[in-house]
Amino acid sequence: MSRVYNFSAGPSMLPEEVLKIAADEMLDYKGCGQSVMEMSHRSKEYDAIIKEAEALMRELYKIPDNYKVLFLQGGASTQFAAIPLNFMNGSGKADYVITGQWAKKAAAEAKKYGIVKEVASSADKTFSYIPKLNKDEFTKDADYFYICMNNTIYGTVYHELPDTGDVPLIADISSCFLSEPLDISKFGMVYGGAQKNVAPAGLTICIIREDLLGNARDITPTMLDYKVHADAQSLYNTPPCYTIYICKLVLEYLKRNGGLEAMKVKNEKKAKLLYDFLDNSKMFRGTVVKEDRSLMNVPFVTDSDELNAKFVAEAAKEGLVNLKGHRTVGGMRASIYNAMPYEGVEKLVNFMAEFEKNNS
Repeated sequence: MSRVYNFSAGPSMLPEEVLKIAADEMLDYKGCGQSVMEMSHRSKEYDAIIKEAEALMRELYKIPDNYKVLFLQGGASTQFAAIPLNFMNGSGKADYVITGQWAKKAAAEAKKYGIVKEVASSADKTFSYIPKLNKDEFTKDADYFYICMNNTIYGTVYHELPDTGDVPLIADISSCFLSEPLDISKFGMVYGGAQKNVAPAGLTICIIREDLLGNARDITPTMLDYKVHADAQSLYNTPPCYTIYICKLVLEYLKRNGGLEAMKVKNEKKAKLLYDFLDNSKMFRGTVVKEDRSLMNVPFVTDSDELNAKFVAEAAKEGLVNLKGHRTVGGMRASIYNAMPYEGVEKLVNFMAEFEKNNS
């Protein structure tokens, strides 16, 4: 069976050449006679893998030396608690912008540990836009300011970061990780689950400014204390070894193919193809305001639930899978992460045009 074009929001497609390298090395990694799956995380072979992964991440993102790169378990959702436990340790206050389900859940978790101010929300229009922010409403003595940079479910993204002054900005970048350059120095912390753009599920990457470490609350579980993991170079416990190995292969792939600057150009080209079709279609329409559209996640609908379901079913028969939208939006969603080739989006657009012709 030929490979399908997988538009899943995550876990998602990985670059085919990465999968082929992993397949070739499955039984014997670089002549050591064993798979990375069965390799001790204390071995010299694995030590080289994790160090290479960190070095590549630093190179691609141009991460300043005063930031730690952590490869952790627990998914992005675990960070919803770890962030206030580690950083809500001064005034006990934090600001959150609610732009979707994940920001909403993060704020709800933080409220268990301190005072959370929801400074803005786009819930009034089903999170179809990024709310404008009034800096006068920010908490002056907040310990941090939190955003979800790209909203996987709703297809919105911050094109301009909030100006938080001396308050550290923390961002969940799960669904835009490595999709384009990002100035890490503007953040106190960025983090994300790897299963959308970076690697299989099971790995969370946290990039944290060093001066924020070391002030975790006494009640913080050891496994949620970022300094513990930073001091142990992500080897305090057995890390998700194989997932970090795949992450390294993806980072090597990105470097071979022009880095994040080149990836941004490719992603903009794919997104433009799909958005241009939606803007000119009489049947399909996007659900996000134009100025806040994501390059990674594109939700769209018709005016009929029945037609939406028919489209998803018929698309799957054509090898265009996982296009059903999230239940809070309905319709369809095409997640067009780094590994989705232009040809996949082109096939989707051609199918949409044919479907519209046949069902008008």
